[in-house]
Amino acid sequence: MPRSVQDHRQAVVDLLSGISGSKGAQDLPLLEALGAVLAVDVRAPLSLPPFANSQMDGFAVRSQDIPDDGAQLSVAEPVPAGAVPAPLRPGFAAPIMTGAMIPEGADAVVPIEKATPDSFPQPETPDAVVQLPPVKPGTYVRDAGSDIAAGTAALAAGTLLGPAQLGLLAAFGMMTVQTRKPLRALLVTTGDEVVEPGQELTAGKIYDSNGTLLEASMRQAGLGVVRAGINDDDPGSLLRLLRRHTGASEDPVDLILTTGGVSKGAYEVVRQAMAAQPVEFVHVAMQPGGPQGVGTFDEVPFLGFPGNPVSCLVSFEMFLRPALSLVHGAPALRTSRTARLGESLTSPQGKHQVRRGTLQGDGSVRLEGGAGSHLVHALARSNALVHIPGDVTELPDGAEVEVWML
Repeated sequence: MPRSVQDHRQAVVDLLSGISGSKGAQDLPLLEALGAVLAVDVRAPLSLPPFANSQMDGFAVRSQDIPDDGAQLSVAEPVPAGAVPAPLRPGFAAPIMTGAMIPEGADAVVPIEKATPDSFPQPETPDAVVQLPPVKPGTYVRDAGSDIAAGTAALAAGTLLGPAQLGLLAAFGMMTVQTRKPLRALLVTTGDEVVEPGQELTAGKIYDSNGTLLEASMRQAGLGVVRAGINDDDPGSLLRLLRRHTGASEDPVDLILTTGGVSKGAYEVVRQAMAAQPVEFVHVAMQPGGPQGVGTFDEVPFLGFPGNPVSCLVSFEMFLRPALSLVHGAPALRTSRTARLGESLTSPQGKHQVRRGTLQGDGSVRLEGGAGSHLVHALARSNALVHIPGDVTELPDGAEVEVWML
């Protein structure tokens, strides 16, 4: 009986739970840390903002200088952003720019549009005055530390570092950040029929797209990838290759991922090579990507994906990516949303079908290509995976479906 998608995903989660998440830390420049996981707690080394500043272009004032019916105040020296202003004297209002430091003695800002005249006087204007309405203390003033105070916990270890988190670290003046070292995965493409791009393509051969497709996906997900090239259909050579990167090797990998050789045919090299290993080969109730291998090779976690390119990507997105996110905190899960089908479809009974599609501006999703697992061009045109549950066999044009954004 086929295994459910949920059960196989849990099997991959259980497998990855055996990989240590504490591989040490490394210092990375901020932009190189995008998508990495924070290794240590970060406390704010300074307050944000570091000084009280103006939220508006206007006049910095002492609120006590303006009675309920307003007041005419003398205009002090202007306060541009980045300058350290002189203390504000009683009876004066200082023209101030957004983000500029509040002068000592001032406790509020009156927006320029509420002043009369509603423009700053020219610097050469002598004895300029401005009529201002009453204002409460603290109006349009961003207090020092109002975002975060120095010494406060800012980010916890295990935080996935995206643009917002890296921007916060930059606001602290940090140039580097300590991140967890990524897990390293060995990637092996199998098959006598597969040749490397750039080589001569003879009759019966195809270029290897799986290696590039999966390596790009894995690197995008934050994994370190060791590319082992293409292994032929000899189980012995595959075993020798794997053992060069596991066990007693100088730099063993944390995970092995192979493509191809996991079905029930006569020449399934991965199944043959794993005969003495605790690896389970199952059929998952999913289209594409049904044949799957999961277990360990010489105690190293092992995953065997099917050989067709679309099956590889769907397997990665359905199983490995979410398991990495759940167990190790990165990468982020794919954004899920609901969309309307742009056409009707059929799906096999009992199988979770994953179609490729393009989410359009009007909220509809256009299917790209058919259900075939070899349609690389259709995959390249897509920006989403379209999910049809196993208990659904037909959906009409306009039906709502779950899509994962790629």
